[in-house]
Amino acid sequence: MWDRLLIDCHVATMVPRAGDPLGVVRNGAIGILDGKIVRVGPRTEMAGTRASEVVPLGGAWVTPGLIDCHTHLVFGGNRADEHAMRRAGASYEDIANAGGGIASTVAHTRAASATELIDGARRRLHALMRGGCTTVEIKSGYGLDTAAEMRLLNTAKALGRSEPVRVVATLLALHALPPGRDRAEFVDEAVEQMIPAVAAAGLATSVDAFCESIGFTLAETERLFAAATAHGLRVKLHAEQLSNRGGAKMAARYEALSADHLEHIDEAGVAAMAEAGMVAVLLPGAFYALQETRKPPVDLLRAYGVPMAVATDCNPGTSPLLSPTLAINMACTLFGLTPEEALAGMTVNAARALGLEAEVGTLAPGKAADLAVWRESPIELAYWIGLPGPERRIFGGLDC
Repeated sequence: MWDRLLIDCHVATMVPRAGDPLGVVRNGAIGILDGKIVRVGPRTEMAGTRASEVVPLGGAWVTPGLIDCHTHLVFGGNRADEHAMRRAGASYEDIANAGGGIASTVAHTRAASATELIDGARRRLHALMRGGCTTVEIKSGYGLDTAAEMRLLNTAKALGRSEPVRVVATLLALHALPPGRDRAEFVDEAVEQMIPAVAAAGLATSVDAFCESIGFTLAETERLFAAATAHGLRVKLHAEQLSNRGGAKMAARYEALSADHLEHIDEAGVAAMAEAGMVAVLLPGAFYALQETRKPPVDLLRAYGVPMAVATDCNPGTSPLLSPTLAINMACTLFGLTPEEALAGMTVNAARALGLEAEVGTLAPGKAADLAVWRESPIELAYWIGLPGPERRIFGGLDC
């Protein structure tokens, strides 16, 4: 006997079929046992099936729970003042060079108490959950020393234990150079102390870096990736956001899960990503907030068959975005994705960007029963601006 049987619904499985990128099952049903999906298909094929609870959904649409595969949720303070500066004409680089940007958030984060950190992050996490997310990646990066980064990762882990959501923690080891620190010494600490300590404590599954003119060089990032790989951690990269540093191409040599942003990536970088099976994570919130004009080369990514994920990049400075459905809409209106591509970007491809494609991202037998139930059709999720979220969010088979 199954635990639950969801009936009277249309299901966007996100398992593509010929002519149907969403893998739609109309008048469908979903069987759930022990927190996993055991069967998805037409309701007529499950006639006579026994379940402890039969849940009629009144003709609603069911999608996989949304996956936000790139966020920076744990931080202190905010940077609303920088928003005002940008409206007055200051660039991202101007603000960073004036002592703002990431350095400002680091100072507020270090000053925040443990309660302030977790309560602030919890409010932001709840917003993403209300929007339909059942899996959220949380990066560190606002500590900038080993103990402080581990504190942020522990906070992310605590959120995952206390909330009905899957939290994936990532060590953003090279995010910014701490004020007053010797650059070589800081990179040494990230490589020789931070990664081994985080790996030994099991606090993260992957390592990230900001490879950019105002961040870290290709050589510094590659050294970090070599250390991460040696300690059994996957890698991903903030790459080609403000300039083309060749980061995505280098990351491909380390079989990175993803390269994120990519406004300035060239064809060689895209080809390398395709060869390595990487995911391109598109972050329209940052593009919007920074008022950028150069878009990621979506047509090139399509041509090379690189899967495109979509994420909020929720962070205090360059993407204070707390709505996954708005990220879906922005991916269409700003970057030119189709509604089907944008939804895949926050389900199946986002799962791939986290290395979780065997567990979540599609509705298929054996996958986690993480679902979102909508009154709106899948196409409408990319259409409405400000859609509050699904009418029902199911995590591990249970309403929450």
